[in-house]
Amino acid sequence: MDESTSDDPVDAIAAAWRRELPHVSVESIGIVTRVWQIAKLLGDDRARLLRARDADMATLDLLSTLRRHGRPYRMTTRELAAASLITAGAITQRVDRAEKQGLVRRAGRLDSRAVDVELTERGHETADELVAAVLARECELLQGLSRGQREQLASTLKALLGHLSDELGVRERPGHVGHHTSEV
Repeated sequence: MDESTSDDPVDAIAAAWRRELPHVSVESIGIVTRVWQIAKLLGDDRARLLRARDADMATLDLLSTLRRHGRPYRMTTRELAAASLITAGAITQRVDRAEKQGLVRRAGRLDSRAVDVELTERGHETADELVAAVLARECELLQGLSRGQREQLASTLKALLGHLSDELGVRERPGHVGHHTSEV
């Protein structure tokens, strides 16, 4: 089928630019536009799932970072900021919110700028519940692809992310969609 008559909007965009700017390669549209659209769909779905559980992306990030860190599920605010690629001020806001919800506690002041933060029992349970729900939902959403397709896509995306990190000189993992690392 000719892309210009395709029912796929991305193919139609590429065809229109190919027609309007025939001297410019439009090959990236089929990849980059779809990656952005997929990221948006997945991000919106994750946000809905978290909202239904009275949580948000910032809370999930904080709790899952502490939970993944392992026993004693404690990190300094500096470590949390570095792991989350956000500012110390943003971490303080997240910790304040989570502390009010009984999910974390400040374990002691190390100095004027770094504080230990640890999961409470409730925070540990909440982290496990949220992560399990998110991962189950995302696995469900990927069931439209065969196991082989999922493995190939994961491998291809890993290669692309590595290449882009090298090409763009990014040494840290990118944040979430819409999160600009230049703000860190």
